[in-house]
This record gives sequence, structure tokens and C-alpha cells, in this order.
Amino acid sequence: MKEYGITDKVDTQTNGLTARDCQGARAPMGGAEDGKLHEECGVFGIFSPQPYQIAKDVYYGLYALQHRGQESCGIVVNDDGLFFSHKDLGQVSTVFDEETLSRLPEGRMAVGHVRYGTTGGNNRNNCQPIEVNHQKGKMALAHNGNLSNAYELRNQLELSGAIFHSTSDTEIIAYIVTRERLKTSSIEKAVLESMKYLEGAYSIVLMSATKLIAARDPHGYRPLCYGQREDGSYVIASETCALEAVGAKLVRELLPGELLVFTKDGITKYTDFCNTAKKQICIFEYIYFARPDSEIEGISVHAARVKAGEILAREYPVEADVVVGVPDSGLDAALGYSRYSGIPYGIGFIKNKYIGRTFISPAQEERNNQVKIKLNPLRDTVEGKRVVLVDDSIVRGTTSERIVRLLREAGAKEIHMRISSPPFTNPCYYGTDVDSKENLIACHMTIPEIAKEIGADSLGYLPLDALKELVGHEGYCNACFSGEYATSVPENTNKNRFERRLSERGAQ
Repeated sequence: MKEYGITDKVDTQTNGLTARDCQGARAPMGGAEDGKLHEECGVFGIFSPQPYQIAKDVYYGLYALQHRGQESCGIVVNDDGLFFSHKDLGQVSTVFDEETLSRLPEGRMAVGHVRYGTTGGNNRNNCQPIEVNHQKGKMALAHNGNLSNAYELRNQLELSGAIFHSTSDTEIIAYIVTRERLKTSSIEKAVLESMKYLEGAYSIVLMSATKLIAARDPHGYRPLCYGQREDGSYVIASETCALEAVGAKLVRELLPGELLVFTKDGITKYTDFCNTAKKQICIFEYIYFARPDSEIEGISVHAARVKAGEILAREYPVEADVVVGVPDSGLDAALGYSRYSGIPYGIGFIKNKYIGRTFISPAQEERNNQVKIKLNPLRDTVEGKRVVLVDDSIVRGTTSERIVRLLREAGAKEIHMRISSPPFTNPCYYGTDVDSKENLIACHMTIPEIAKEIGADSLGYLPLDALKELVGHEGYCNACFSGEYATSVPENTNKNRFERRLSERGAQ
């Protein structure tokens, strides 16, 4: 049993890491406006034996994946080799309505995408799927992940004459696939050749005039699965919840490094890059990114989060009257904490379901009230009680401080915060918007100092060595916690110059 808090008995190190170990001078916390982490996007694709109003099913699939990205979305429909698309900034329900969907024709293939940009700005040029017309045909590409060698690849492509219209990694992949397609006999061979150059995380759904292709990077950082419906249609998605949304039954996950080609003749499998790299599924998919009703590689996301709560109760017990979770991803872990500890579970917050993860207030004073708009504490649950508060992570600490303050104002007597992940102490290069240690509170404060900063009576994080208990194996990436990367760490991740160059080009 470990005890972390703000008493004299508490270990003053961050899971073995001191503030000095994290390097760098104290800096203001940056990151997302809502103080939470974000994943880049979700991908979706359908191959049907018969043409029909396929865009509506893609809409349902993207709606199921909305939690993975709320900045922009898009659908491209293949009508016998002709591509029709609609893409825009905003959530699925606002970008697409009945009239918009009805304007998209019937088709046998379609791809869709929801985006939260970790690379590139939030503008229409970065909306996906990306469409390409070239000498050997058409292509629509949707991508989930982040290339760790994007900076080098983009420089090389620009020096060879490539002109970029967006600032996302996806356009880099599209350029390389197009270049290789001009030298190969098929689109799948072009993708396989392209995989030789790509490093980092990528789960791809690509559509040509006659084929639908799914590919996953050799480490398998981001999830990708496919299923089948009773009518014979194949469905590809980032998560199983999106398969279920359109009536498809899961067949299996793509293997790390695997490429599948879906055509009217069935499925062709390529395993050239399988077993060429260490498996590294992002552990934060289980902790926060994925929907709790999804399964990733046979592991229930809900069950993994409940297990995290049980571990927290085992490692950091405390005398309390009620356990509450921060909606949404803290709820399952709170349930696990309650079950293991025997402390009653209670609903501590009501979440405004009309406020998405990308809600941004323009003024600082309004940002300070942002948590009050999203979450409202239930006074009957917490007033006069010792509360165990469970959340999935602490990034900058600002959101946690506001949530703790809300409980204090609602009359909570004590607040013991428990976090279902280890402290963030390192940047992520594979699709999470943590690009600097300067943005991470755990790099500048010890755990007792963080507890004091956010106003909690005690604080406990999930131990790093307990992560394997969530998934039952060690084939996961925990680099944002441990600093142990499976790929080479990029020397330069500064992509702002690409954004500036695009802006300058538009002003000319």
C-alpha cells in the first residue's frame, strides 16, 4: 500500500521521478483549452456488394466515433469510380443533415473521418478524408495517428516539388502513396511501399476507384478493426462501437503492420510488415480515448477502466463516505474503486451533454467558468461528506483544481483525488496533443505539491507497473508516462512553420 497526499508522511517524488528528472524550468501550463488530452481522430469505411445510400451508414459510424474528434468531419462516396464528398468544420450532427446526406449519391464504397488535430491547425484545408486525383486514378484517404518523422518527410517532399495545401500528416501519407502508385502496379502495392517510409502511428482507411484498403502501422499504436454485416458488406472502423452502430459484427482487429484489401472478390491480406516491430497499442485508448462500450484487441474498455479503479482502491485506500467519478471516462474507474473499497458509489456531477470536448470560451474569465458550464455538482451526494474523486488524468492541473473547487462549494468535507493513469511526464509523438514537458504539471511539481495546487486533501495516481493489469499483457505504449519510446524521438517537431507558410500563401 502506498500513500500519496500532503501530509508529512508522504513520499515527495512523482512515482520515482523528481521535478529535476523531468527537466526544464517551470513554465505556464499549456495544452488543450479544456485541460484534457485529445486524440487525433477516428476513421470509418464501408465496402458493399450492392450500391445504396451508403453515406447515411457512414454518418452513423462517424457519430459513434464522435468522441475521437470534434473539430471537423467528412464523407467521401464512391459512385462507380466517381467521388462525391462533403467535409467541413464542426461535429457530425452539424456538418451533415438530411439534405446534405441526400445530395451524396448511392455507392458501394465510402470512407469517413472525424478529426481532432494534434498536427496542423483547425481549418477546412485539414478536413479529411483527403482526396487525390492522379495519373493512375483517384484516392480518398482517412488517417488516425501521428507520424514521428513527419517533419523530415515533409521537408523532403517539398524539396522535390510537392506543394502542400494542409498542415496535417495525412497529406504527407497521401503524397507518398501517390508517388509510389506511379511506380507500382496496384494501389495496395503503393501503400506497402509507402509503409517503408512512415514512422510512428497510423491507422489508415483508403479508397480507390475499385478497392477499399485498411492498414495499420507495425507497432499498432492506434486501433483498427473490421466487421461484416448480414448483407455481405465489410465495415472498417477505429472502434468496435462504430461497427455495432451500423449492424456489423466484429470479425477481428487488424494486426500491427497488416494491410487488407476489400474488393468484390473478397479480402486479400498482406502481412509484409507484421512482426517487424514491438507491439505498442496506446494504453491511453483504454484509460480515456475509446468509448467504454468498445473492445480493443479483445479487451473491454469498460472492464479495463473498472480494473484501474480497483487498483487505485488497493494502492491508495482512504476512509471516505462516497466515491464519485468525473464524467465521462472517470465514471467506470470510480465504480471499480467503490466495488473494491466497499465505499458507496454516488453520482457527483451532472454533465451538460450539449457541451462537447472542444467547447472553447474566448475570454479568460469565461474559461474559468467553463467547468461550471460543463459540470454541475450534486450537493445531496457530497455535502458534509468525505469524497473520493476519480478522474482519468491530470494534464495542467487547471481543470482538476476547478472540479475540486466545485465540490468544496457544494459542501464536501474532504476530497481525496484518485487518477486512473500514471503522471504525464513526457511528450507523445503518436497522436496525443502533449508535445512538450512544459505543459505537464507532473514535470514541475511532486505529487503532494500537485495535491496542494488543486486543493485536494490527498492524491494518488495509478502506478506505472500496474498498467499491464488493465490489458493482461505488456504490448502497449506508455511512453507519455515512462519516456520509453519504441521509435526514434524526432529532433524537430516544430510544425508551426508549415501553418505560417500556409497562411502566408493564402494572403498572397
